This record gives sequence, C-alpha cells and structure tokens, in this order.
Amino acid sequence: LEIGAGTGLVSWKLTFVYCLIFHSTGNLKQTVVPTWFPSVISSFGKEIYHYAGQDIVIYESIDSFGAVMWPAALALCSFLENHREKVNLQGKKVLELGAGTGLVTIVASLLGASVTATDLPEVLSNLRANVMRNTRGRCRQMPQVAALSWSYNLESTHPSSAHQYDYVLAADVVYHHDFLDELLATMKHFCKPGTAVIWANKVRLESDLTFTENFKKAFHTSLLYEDEDMKIFQGTCRVRDRKEK
Repeated sequence: LEIGAGTGLVSWKLTFVYCLIFHSTGNLKQTVVPTWFPSVISSFGKEIYHYAGQDIVIYESIDSFGAVMWPAALALCSFLENHREKVNLQGKKVLELGAGTGLVTIVASLLGASVTATDLPEVLSNLRANVMRNTRGRCRQMPQVAALSWSYNLESTHPSSAHQYDYVLAADVVYHHDFLDELLATMKHFCKPGTAVIWANKVRLESDLTFTENFKKAFHTSLLYEDEDMKIFQGTCRVRDRKEK
C-alpha cells in the first residue's frame, strides 16, 4: 500500500505485532495485532519544462537514478524540438530506452510520434504518472509504458519480427553500471534497416568514452549535435548487419 504525503511518497508495510493485553479479570492474554509501519520514504521534487508549446510538469525521485532528470535528456528534447528537418517524428514509431522520468517520451509524443517508453520495473510507476499527466488530451496517440531490462536475450520476450521502430531514443543511459554491453546489445536488437538509434550523452567517466567507441563499431554513426561534453549521436545498421538479417 502506498500513501502520498506532502512531497514524499511513503510505502507502508503490514507487520503483525505480538501484544499482551490486560483483561478486567486481571488475566494477561497474548494476541496478535496487525500494524502498518513505514518501510520506504521517497522524496520527490517537481520541475516544469516548456517544449513543443506545452508546459511539462515532471516529478523526480531523488533516491533513484532512473527517476531524476539528467542533462542529456534536456539536450535531446531541445534537439528534437529545434531540428525537425533532421529528425521528423511526426507519425513515426519510437522506442525510448531508459526513459526515467519520461520527459523525452513526452516531448516525442507532443511532436507527433507514437512512443513506447521503457525502463526497469521499479521506476515505471513514476514514469507512467509523468507520461499520463503530460500527454492526456494533448497527443493523437497516447504513449505506452512497459518494463524492459537490457539483455542479450530479447528475442524471446521482444521478437524482432514484432517490434519495428523508426527511432530508438536513449538519453544519459551510460553511467556507472555493469550493463553497458547489454545496453549495446539491446540497441542492436531494436535497430533494423530503416531504424535510427539516437543516443544523447554527457561524457563524465572513462566508461562513456569506451561505450562511444563500441557504439561507433556497432553502428554506422554520425554526430548530430555537440556542445563541450554533451553529444548526440545517430546510429543506423551497418551494411553487413543488414545482410545478416
């Protein structure tokens, strides 16, 4: 059971407590009393952004990487809004990996795309709330929200024949975690002939540079945008990958 309180979200856990009760007869009786205790408290902050002619209200959770706004997401949103001649999302099918707070999905939807936002199960509640709050009544097609764990074995759960996207979007998905190889494998899985992977990233660690090199090896790559440590790449299938498929 989750109960909202102020700007925080309190998760309550039902616990059974053994108690001794005095009766009027003077006897003691042992009983069990169900009691609710707070188990997790998540602090939320609210930010308001303006893209595609709309105010977008985003709630962030400071105790989760996936529920905090990162700079590459803002850069990607600005790029998508201001460079529609390069990336036209109108009527396109879009998949976002590591959607986090949902801002990129929301902006892509407002720009006319049919979007599926994906992330780990533990961040989907906040992601779904942000997406629904900011797209209901504003978009021709409501975005979908789904759980997706980066993996080498996606064919069984997400068969390539059933998932064809025009664009795969990812912003600030490269940070200090142990699943960079799985992330690249996931990008490759969803990248078909006719698909463009657009990845926005702010370089912070050596892992960013390593992943960038691996990304360039995996895809035919072009640099769409660069501002100091912020870069936005576009990757498409290499010729040999198309022949294999």
